[in-house]
Order: sequence, then structure tokens, then C-alpha cells
Amino acid sequence: MELTYTVEEQAFRLQVRQWLVDNLPENPLKSFDTQEGFEQHRQWEKTLASGNWGMVTWPKEYGGRGCNLIEWLIFEEEYYRAGAPLRVNQNGIFLLGPTLMEYGTDEQKQRFISAMASGDEIWAQGWSEPGAGSDMAAIRSKATRDGDEYVINGQKIWSTRAVFADWVFCMFRTDPDSKRHHGLSFVFVPLDAEGVTVRPIDQLNGLPGFAEIFFDNVRVPVSHRLGEEGDGWSIAMSTAGFERGLMLRSPARFQQAAKNLMELYRAKRNDILDLSIEDAVVRCYMDAEAYALSTYQTASRLMSGGQIGAESSCNKIFWSELDIKIHDTAMRLLGARGELEPDSEDACAELGTWLDGFLFAQSGPIYAGTNEVQRNIIAERMLGMPRK
Repeated sequence: MELTYTVEEQAFRLQVRQWLVDNLPENPLKSFDTQEGFEQHRQWEKTLASGNWGMVTWPKEYGGRGCNLIEWLIFEEEYYRAGAPLRVNQNGIFLLGPTLMEYGTDEQKQRFISAMASGDEIWAQGWSEPGAGSDMAAIRSKATRDGDEYVINGQKIWSTRAVFADWVFCMFRTDPDSKRHHGLSFVFVPLDAEGVTVRPIDQLNGLPGFAEIFFDNVRVPVSHRLGEEGDGWSIAMSTAGFERGLMLRSPARFQQAAKNLMELYRAKRNDILDLSIEDAVVRCYMDAEAYALSTYQTASRLMSGGQIGAESSCNKIFWSELDIKIHDTAMRLLGARGELEPDSEDACAELGTWLDGFLFAQSGPIYAGTNEVQRNIIAERMLGMPRK
């Protein structure tokens, strides 16, 4: 793999950097797990879309720039280097958007993708259910065909961004006699539809980052189904590939976190009594760089016509555990004061957002498919080991 950038790629980097300098919000946005912060982040999505930066790999007709994966990685590096806001519509642009482009009809693409890119419609994900957890094949919520509509009943839980979002993409059982991964369909539901109830779930920080969604005879048109009836499992696996593979967690996120960790270490190094922390800082930095190089290699392979398969599970395990290691090391450096809220009178100056990051990192091995499930996938599909 060639580890140098072309003249065009270098020019693209400078273009991204300058646009961010000119357009970044003057003040940090509030958490998008609050109503005010959610709307602030929605406005930021609109600002990105105004410059066609909402999702640079998308075709120009859908608000993108038609960039390749290397250019996307460059964009992400500059985005995180600049400290730009996190993406409130990540479920839409990183997960549903690519899936729509692969499986959607022309009408669905026209209806949903541009509104997604502009921030006019923010999406939540509705896969997990009580009693099903990470096992999507155990889904019990039903969508019963009634003419040109589905009548939906059931419950979803741990739906990210659902408290303030506009739409949710879900898996429902459309064949009542089916079992496991058969008879499932991928359906879009507006969260303001009659019969939909959204109940917030507080995170460790007390903010409602998730929700449970109840469907009570909710009617949606059949045109809101993605792909053919009963093909939901295969479509969802494509979405899961985007989630575990390249798009949801770009390496720039962890490279920047590792750089911030290095700065924190430099500020606290004279207070360090446990020298093993130094090794942990170095390991986090090295792992972040290794993940970046691996992602560049994967992107190059995909651009040459290759595919990403079960190895996306390796990616998911690596970045989720790396996120925990980075933030755990930061909390060790901060000591007891690291547990204080940033606006606390006794909080240390270097606290920043480390505490929020530490709390969120704990969910990494759970969402996008638990790491236990990912290890089973690796054992069976990559290593050819028998099921127990």
C-alpha cells in the first residue's frame, strides 16, 4: 500500500481544512441528548450540507461529493482534528444511507436520501427488542400486511437518538409463521405516526441517549419497506457491515483521542506515580495508528473491487476496546478529580470531556452487536471453528 498522498488528495485536505475553519460553530454545541443540543446539531448538519460536506462519498445528486474512501478518510482526519461536532444523524448518513443506495428504489432514494443529508430528517435505529438483545433473529415485533399498508405492533428498545429523531428504521416479522432470520422485513416508520410511543431511557450521565419505542396498530405504507418482503435479514446484515466496518467509527476519531491523551499525559506526567500509565498511553497511541493503517488498507482493497466480510467483526472489537483503553487511561491520569463534572468547583482544568467519553465508551462492546457475538462470528466464519 502506498502511504503517500497524491497532489489532488493534498489539495482536498486543504480544502476541507479551510472550510472547517470558516464554518465551525464559535462555541461548543450542547449535548445532542438534550432538545436544545439536538436542534443545534441538526443545524450543524444543515451547515455541512450547504457545502456538500454532509457525506462526501455520496453521489453529487444526493448532496455528496462523489469522493472515494481515501478522500473520506482524509475528510474525517480533518474533521476530528478541527474538533467539529459529533454527527447527530450518524444512524442515517453512515448506516441507512449506504443501505438505501444499495437496496432502495429510485423513489425511496429521492424521498429519503437528500432529506437525510440536509439534516431535515434525523434517523434512529430500531433493531433491539426486549428478550432479543443482540440476537436480531429473535425479533418478535410484527408488521402485518393489510392491502398497501403494514399494521405494526411490538416494541423496540435501546433505540439510539429516538427521543428527538424524526424516523426510525426497523426490522419486523412480516411472516407470522417464520422463525429466526427468515420472514423479516426492513421497514421505515415516522416517529410521529399515530400509535407510536417513544419513552426515553437515561444513560449513565442522566441524559436520554436511548429510547424504547412502542408500536400499537401503527400503519405505514408498503412503500416504506426496503427491499423485498422477507429479505430484511440480508439487508440488515449489509447495514451491520457498515456499522462494524468502516463508516460508523472512522480511525480519525481514535487517532484524535489518542493525541488528546498524549497532551493530557504531558500535563500530568510530573504527578504520575504508577509508571505503567506511560506504557498504557504509548500503547493507545500505537493501537490508534495501527487501526488507521488497517483501515487505509481495507479502503484501498475496496476501491480495487474487493469486499469486506466477516473481518468487519474484527474492526468492531478492536475500535470498541481501543475506545475503552484510551478513556480508562485518561481517567487514571486524572485521578479522583476525573470523576467530577467539568463545571464542578473542584474539577481539574484538564478534565474536558473525558468523563462523558469514558461513560460512553463502556457501551462500545455492546452496540453494533456485542463483542461476544463478534467473536463467535470470527471463530465460525473466519477461523472455520465448529459451533459449540
